Amino acid sequence: MSADTTDVTEPTLASFPPTRRQVVERLKVLGEASAARLAEELDLTPAAVRLQLSELEDMGFVAHRRAGQSARRGRPTHHYSLTPAAGSLFPQRYGDLTNELLDYVAADDPELVGALFERRRQRRADAARARLERKPFAERVVELARILAEDGYLAFAEPVDDGEASTGAWRIVERNCAILDVALKYGNACSSELAFLRDVMPDATVERVSHIVAGSHACGYEITPRESSRDSA
Repeated sequence: MSADTTDVTEPTLASFPPTRRQVVERLKVLGEASAARLAEELDLTPAAVRLQLSELEDMGFVAHRRAGQSARRGRPTHHYSLTPAAGSLFPQRYGDLTNELLDYVAADDPELVGALFERRRQRRADAARARLERKPFAERVVELARILAEDGYLAFAEPVDDGEASTGAWRIVERNCAILDVALKYGNACSSELAFLRDVMPDATVERVSHIVAGSHACGYEITPRESSRDSA
């Protein structure tokens, strides 16, 4: 079994070339537009705009629909719009909002904050167990990393090289903290994450070996099967 160790960096609007960034920003304002209209609005050639739209479609940030015929050439006119995935390109302040709401909760009942994180952990664990059920140990770790990646953690799994005396251990690495703003203020977020991993891998020892909040570039978790799990793998 091969582990998914691809280093994926999420694109941002600021990372785009200027012309591509202009096209995205204008589509955000207009909602939907043809290449000709975008070219007119941005003072660019239609060919330059179409090139950027093609790249953005390949990246999953733009989609198009047919909207009748062009009066000049008799060709179908394509109208372009941003996809839901493009929302990640723009500034998000969910962390600020979440922290503000948690501050209100903590002011009224400090213990309720912990209870909220516990409910979140339980919900995530229930969903994860349904996907991990009946899989061999290694497959469960890889699938767990996939679940974390879907949650925005840029996670991947890799076997731990223990030399000749292999323990069958794996490492899950999270290159991004999807809730970093909250984790920096509320330690419950990090303790809940570790509890979640231990909950869904009950036949393993799970230890955090690196921590973004502590200054590391990634969060890392070593997942080592207990003896009975290694015997049945």
